Amino acid sequence: MNSFLAELAGTALLITLGNGVVAAVVLNKTKAQNAGWMVITTGWALAVAMGVYASARISGGHLNPAVTLSLAAIGKFPWSDVPKFLAAQFLGAFLGAIVVWLAYLAHWPVTEEPAIKLVVFSTAPAIRKLPLNVLTEAIGTFVLMFGVLAIGANTAPTQSGLAPLLVGFLVWAIGLSLGAPTGYAINPARDLAPRLAHALLPIPGKGGSDWSYSWVPVVGPLIGGLAGAVAYVKLFGA
Repeated sequence: MNSFLAELAGTALLITLGNGVVAAVVLNKTKAQNAGWMVITTGWALAVAMGVYASARISGGHLNPAVTLSLAAIGKFPWSDVPKFLAAQFLGAFLGAIVVWLAYLAHWPVTEEPAIKLVVFSTAPAIRKLPLNVLTEAIGTFVLMFGVLAIGANTAPTQSGLAPLLVGFLVWAIGLSLGAPTGYAINPARDLAPRLAHALLPIPGKGGSDWSYSWVPVVGPLIGGLAGAVAYVKLFGA
């Protein structure tokens, strides 16, 4: 139960801060409106670091089904705990999205474009070509998983408590370098659960939730995460 709560709380914090910075930048009449991609990527990097810091001592700070499943696939996490972790991650992401909705209640009615409201909750491609969008998400998550294992293999940052911050820097680099084509979900829970929240919440003029795209930020990260984990083990061993 402690690990379930840690993953839930960490993922909720991740989405609250991550989707929150998107809301700050894209919604009308916020003090950060139009602050740009650098602010979004920085906010997400800090969101990941804080979420991992909040949960790592208890659960390891996965916060991402692609991470959990990839670790299980290479024998670094018990399969018996996978359902519990995935449930916590998706529920935490859903709750985090609700917090963002509440924090920006005054700004939904003054933001007219449905697509802008949706992008607060879920990702969308700059150019919609689904096979290529899957490839982009897979590459980003490959780098994430490879990098997470590399950071974890170095005892100094782990012992000093710097590992979560370094993971945040890794996500920052992914966002800046590889995130622009699709918005870099690199985490199935980060996209799917908030997308569901968008569909269910009473957001004025919100439009549809673009379910035809929703499989891309699930499948791409799962493929990329597994490939990144396997590549790291093959190159450097367990």
